[in-house]
Amino acid sequence: MVLSNKERMVAIISNGIAVFSLLQERDELPKNTAMYDFVLKVIPENIKSELSVELIDEVFQYVTSAHSS
Repeated sequence: MVLSNKERMVAIISNGIAVFSLLQERDELPKNTAMYDFVLKVIPENIKSELSVELIDEVFQYVTSAHSS
């Protein structure tokens, strides 16, 4: 099975959020680093056209609700 660009984007966003959270927990990020900026830096250029703030928000909401239940 081959992943679509949107599926790849969701996986990368999810991973970016996880890494951001880990680095934030360890206090290894510059103080003013926003999650959105961090995630934007890890998205490959060839699939950035699939990216939207709404998608980042949706993935973030899903990830946080899945971990809190």
